[in-house]
Amino acid sequence: MKSRKSLPYTLLIVFLLVLSFGTGFGFSQSLLGPAPGLPEEFNTLSDVWQYLEDYYVNKDSVDPQELSEGAIEGLLEALDDPYTYYLDAETYQLAMSDLQGSFEGIGAVITVEDDELTVVSPIAGSPADEAGIRAGDKILEVDGEPTSGMSLQEAVLRVRGPKGTTVTLLILHQGETTPTEMEIPRAEIPIDSVCLDLLPDNIAHIRITHLSERTHAEFSSALDDARGDGAEGIILDLRNNPGGYLHVAVDIASEFLDGGIVLYEADDEGNIVKEWPASPGGLALDLPVALLVNGGSASGSEVLAGALQERGRAPLIGTRTYGKGSVCLVQELSDGSAVYVTTTRFLTPDGRLIEGQGLAPDFEIPDEETQLQFAIEHVKAQL
Repeated sequence: MKSRKSLPYTLLIVFLLVLSFGTGFGFSQSLLGPAPGLPEEFNTLSDVWQYLEDYYVNKDSVDPQELSEGAIEGLLEALDDPYTYYLDAETYQLAMSDLQGSFEGIGAVITVEDDELTVVSPIAGSPADEAGIRAGDKILEVDGEPTSGMSLQEAVLRVRGPKGTTVTLLILHQGETTPTEMEIPRAEIPIDSVCLDLLPDNIAHIRITHLSERTHAEFSSALDDARGDGAEGIILDLRNNPGGYLHVAVDIASEFLDGGIVLYEADDEGNIVKEWPASPGGLALDLPVALLVNGGSASGSEVLAGALQERGRAPLIGTRTYGKGSVCLVQELSDGSAVYVTTTRFLTPDGRLIEGQGLAPDFEIPDEETQLQFAIEHVKAQL
């Protein structure tokens, strides 16, 4: 098995699938062999298949592949865990290939919440962001088709598409009662995940949009550039960051923490099964930091925020985070499909559970512009 990584299930509508929102994403290229022994209750499933094959009136519609996928989906749905799910081979291969380049879609992260297709966050600067899609919005229809009967994978495949085309979504904005129809253009969404802006008073504003394999290298480069230009303080912006690879969150935390715990993994009873320490020798150990978060900050970004908050390196400024704290494993199956399974929960250095709760900011500030200005003043006061 390769090292575990963070993945908020999130499924980017641009298909940043295996990147975001299931923090604690682990991946195995190895294929599962035959099960050592199924419980006898599964004999009934074999009985049903045999009965359909023998007696079903429309035998041409008895497709073993479709029925097998349906059985797997039903098996996982019975767990009632939105972060444990099945990916057919097409969806899985698209997801893995998208990790290598750019994405074509509208640029949003979605999940299923209370049986409704829900936006976790738009990607900064994406068509979804510019159209006014926000965290918590419900997607009721895609091109006139209700999403209530769609799987998450099906919805993503319908929304994504070639750049230059459009998709029409029926959106119910959070806090509103009347849905709005929105025609949103698809575009190529770049993978770059770190944006650096040098502010007055020698303050660097570094925004991380998601946690990809390249993010730590991008972040280290941004830190080097900022320090080379005289930066003496940092505003770390994790607003609308849906997460990504867990080890990347730990690597970035290590730039601010000289050793010590970043997070713990725990089982369902709260027993700690793994520790994730920070590496010594970070690039920003001596710089004052303020950290911006909101309701779109999820999974891996919550790991990073929680560590810096509890270790006394940065106050959280903004609004409560999303509350996604599951460690998950992706296993490729023999036919090229895959299952994504929750394996553990993660805890902050002080042992707080983030799942379903999120992180409360040290300074609750709803307005985005005010959040940034407050962070600037906080850092200036420490210079």
